[in-house]
Amino acid sequence: MTIPTFHIKTFLYASKLRLYGGILLCICLFTACYPFRKLQKEGISPAVTVLALEEQRKYEYFFLEAIRLKAKGDSDAAFDLLRYCLSIDPYASSALYEIAQFYFLLQQDSLGQMSLEKAVAYAPDNYWYSQTLVSVYHQKDKRSEAIALLESMTQRFPTNNELLFGLTNLYNQFNNYDMAINTLNRLEEKIGKDENLSMEKFHTYLQMHDDKKAFQEIESLTEEYPSDMRYLTILGDIYLQNGKKEEAFNTYQKVLSIEPDNYLVQSALVNFYEQTGQKEKHKALVDSLLLNNKVPEDIKADVIRQFLIKTTEKQDTTKLISLFDQIMEQNIDDVQIPTLYVQYLLSVGMEDKAVTVLKTILQLDPNDTKTRTALLGHAIRKEDKEEIIRLCETGIEVSPQMIEYYYYLGVAHYQKGQVDEALEIYKKALVTINREARPDITSDLYAMMGDIYFQKKQMSNAYLSYDSALVYNPSNIGVLNNYAYYLSLEHSDLDKAEEMSYKTIKKEPQNSTYLDTYAWILFEKTNYAEARIYIDDAMKNGGDTSDVIVEHCGDIYYMNDDKENALKYWLKAQELGGSESKTLKEKIKQKKYISE
Repeated sequence: MTIPTFHIKTFLYASKLRLYGGILLCICLFTACYPFRKLQKEGISPAVTVLALEEQRKYEYFFLEAIRLKAKGDSDAAFDLLRYCLSIDPYASSALYEIAQFYFLLQQDSLGQMSLEKAVAYAPDNYWYSQTLVSVYHQKDKRSEAIALLESMTQRFPTNNELLFGLTNLYNQFNNYDMAINTLNRLEEKIGKDENLSMEKFHTYLQMHDDKKAFQEIESLTEEYPSDMRYLTILGDIYLQNGKKEEAFNTYQKVLSIEPDNYLVQSALVNFYEQTGQKEKHKALVDSLLLNNKVPEDIKADVIRQFLIKTTEKQDTTKLISLFDQIMEQNIDDVQIPTLYVQYLLSVGMEDKAVTVLKTILQLDPNDTKTRTALLGHAIRKEDKEEIIRLCETGIEVSPQMIEYYYYLGVAHYQKGQVDEALEIYKKALVTINREARPDITSDLYAMMGDIYFQKKQMSNAYLSYDSALVYNPSNIGVLNNYAYYLSLEHSDLDKAEEMSYKTIKKEPQNSTYLDTYAWILFEKTNYAEARIYIDDAMKNGGDTSDVIVEHCGDIYYMNDDKENALKYWLKAQELGGSESKTLKEKIKQKKYISE
């Protein structure tokens, strides 16, 4: 068992144990080095113990050494030293606390609990020791012990209100609602009337089946803050949630009599009319709220969410889209409603219309990466190069650290034949690469640079780029294929080329391009018989539609002494295009293989 953490508001805050890990260590060191220890448990030891100076120094030295060894990961040695420290001073709370952790790790829970209890008894003013013990009791389902300890902690640490929240939750777990209410009242005495406390008391009274006191509690909140209409609205909501519809309506009307333009209570009335089946009033109020420029957009968004939940019929979709469009014509300065609109449009398959709304969202918030990415994805699917460029350029302006924008911007320029522009973009991108950059995108970026350098006949730069791509993503199958193929074209490092290419066909054994690459590398290594096996596989898997693959097939067949089929494939390659081949016409004319 490891020492558990515990959330005070829902059983002491777990995060605080982690947050205060360093503080815990300081406390342990302080209490270890302090020569006086007050002992609270009767019969355990005298009220105060004092170590001789030499013994105190010995204790301090070995305790600090134990902590050092623990931090180093030498648990066995640390544990032995802590036991030795306790032989010097059995009442050392810091050593007891530390050794308790080891006992829990060793699953000797009883010894761990006993050591921790002693640490708390010998150092009652150490909050963290007590908090940890509460956590242990809770994990071992010893709620009565946890309650007793928390109650004592409220006395020892009277300014820590979180302890009372922890007590409230434990009392509720025990169904001890009277004590839960009592504890909440103690909190209220300390911090004053509070909405969260009143709501907690309300729910606790409901558990006690005391509806009268439950509603009185919320009513008392409205009496405490008579000018705050929010509490009256909450009271109305609670009435409605608990079936008291008349009281709910009267409460809402009371708010509107004081504040006719209270849009919060008007949105509550939308729910009221819907629950009570008053369709005409419901529709009128919904339209009034959503088409009113003065209504805050978060309230409109809440109303729309309620409406979306109940929209199931096709005619509802038409009405809702019309309503959304009318809202969008208003002066919207918040992304909540457009975001809801996009979500709805995508849910009903209206992607093109959603794109228009996404553009509105991006205008409102140019830093919205998710929206820009969604628009970029749509532009890529539509092969809209100009839109890709626009989105990426503006994306780089607001988020220069996003390497994805550089990558797709470069791809768009590359596809437009603007190779130099693409290369310059990628060079700029390299400056922005950091630990947060996606390695797969970084790898693809280097791959594009490799392809560009190859086109520019800068072979050393091309190979350096491919090597960098494989550093970021060793499984980048496109890089492995292209790198291998270009090496084969250069008749360079064919063993490395074969190794890389083999990885691609292992991963995608029916990919005609990868099969062709592997076959061609074997051809370059004069392994003609094996090359024929793989080029045949390439042809069977769609390669017969590629002039390059078909020409390679003819070359390989020729070197396997099948000149008749070699000529047939060269002629077919010519029919498929074959315009980029420098030797195809001569092969056909001379009916023999000619190396480029």
